[in-house]
Formats: sequence, structure tokens, C-alpha cells
Amino acid sequence: MTGRRVRAVRLGPRSVGALTLVSAVGIAAFGWPLFAEAGSGLSAHAQDAPWLFAALLVLLVGVVAATVSESGLGPKAVAMLGVLAATGAALRPIGAGTAGIEPMFFLMVLSGRVLGPGFGFVLGAVTMFASALLTGGVGPWMPFQMLSMAWFTMGAGLLPGPDRLRGRGELLMLAAYGFVASFGYGTIMNLAGWPFMDSLTSSVAFDPDGTLAGNLARFLAYCLATSLGWDLGRAAVTVVLTLTLGPALLKALRRATRRAAFEASVTFEAPRHS
Repeated sequence: MTGRRVRAVRLGPRSVGALTLVSAVGIAAFGWPLFAEAGSGLSAHAQDAPWLFAALLVLLVGVVAATVSESGLGPKAVAMLGVLAATGAALRPIGAGTAGIEPMFFLMVLSGRVLGPGFGFVLGAVTMFASALLTGGVGPWMPFQMLSMAWFTMGAGLLPGPDRLRGRGELLMLAAYGFVASFGYGTIMNLAGWPFMDSLTSSVAFDPDGTLAGNLARFLAYCLATSLGWDLGRAAVTVVLTLTLGPALLKALRRATRRAAFEASVTFEAPRHS
């Protein structure tokens, strides 16, 4: 027996608008090296653009978080957000430097699935921010990581059948999503760091004067040479943990959301005097 899905955050028109805006700017921030015209001012500042986009993304992610919070991120949801973000941040360093073993990704997938896309977006961004502070990984790449993980976790909340699909079918869907999204995360993060490479020292670096086809070929070669092993390790760990620990974690998260009763209204009554 399955009941109606309880969402920790219900997205209103302003939240959807903010998410759309930050996603559009994020796509431009990640994809500009491939679409900037040769000789344009943006291409001429290939080393500066990531810093400018990073500063902009920090502001936009903050706007989205504030907008979503205004739409209904109550005390119970904030408490769960803190617990899950702290857990994810603590899990991330476990496999640091070891072939992409990052167990936090499966936690993000399952949390986004249970708690919905709005909560998932905020959770992904907050988790990566906390992780960066914990590991000392603060730099121009951090806002890109925050947005990428926010997309990754939000996407899990947008998967079909949230109220009906359960059991093995749901686990297989989540494992497949985690596998694909793990490669997607690695690929878009490559776009964030790729322009920093010096085109004079590498045949796979971004060429500000190159064509779209030429830079696309360079980028694909860059991904194969630098991150394929990490992405494969991340994807494999996410699939294994989802299939093995997923049933217990999904059950625990759903029980927690029911007990928290995020959507239940709270009323205060004046004390009765005898």
C-alpha cells in the first residue's frame, strides 16, 4: 500500500522561475567555451570567465535557496536538510583520491527521490558547500560543483512514478539514473575546469581561437584522458550502493517524512483557565 507522496518543499511559481533562471545561467556558465565565437571578448578572457561565472553562480544559487525556503522550507525540513547535508559531506572524503569512489552520490539520489526536486536542489547545493568547507576544497570550481550536484539531486526528484513505483523496479530506475548522472556530473564539471588549461601545452585544452567542432573534439579527448576512470568508479559505486542499501534507506527516509508530517499545519491554542 502506498500513500500520497509527502514533499518537504512544494515549489511555487517563484521557486520554479528561480530554478529556471539559475539553470539557464548555469548552462551558459558551463557551455560557453563550446559556443563562444573565435576572437570574441569572452574567448579572449578564457582564464577569467570561470571566475566571473563562479561569482555569479554563488549569488544565483543563494537566490534559489532563499526562494525555495520562502515557499515552505519549515523547521522540520531544515532539520532534515541539515542531517542529510552533514551526512553527505562526511561521506564524500571517504573515497577522496581513490578512483572516484564517492558514496555520497547514492545518498543524494535516494534523498531527492523521496523528498522531491525542490528539496533535492537545495540539498545538493548545501551538501557540496559543506563538503568544500570540510575538505578545504574552496575555489572557483566550488559554485560549479554546487550547481551540478543540485541538478543531480533535483533530477532524482523528477523521476517518474514517485507515488506508485516501488520495489525492484524503483531500485533499478534509481540505479540507472545514478549511473548516467554520475557520468553527467563528471562531464559538466570537466567543462568548468577545461578553460583553465593552457592551450599551448596540451592538444586537448580549450582553444579560444578554435572552431566548435575542433573544441568539441578536444573536450571529448580531455574527458577520456582525465576523468573516465573517476566517472566509471563513481557510477559503479552509486549503482552498487543503490541496489544493496537502497531498500533500507528509502524505507527510512519515507518513514522520516511521514513522521515529520511536513505538510501538516501547526496551530496554537490559548491555554484554558479553570
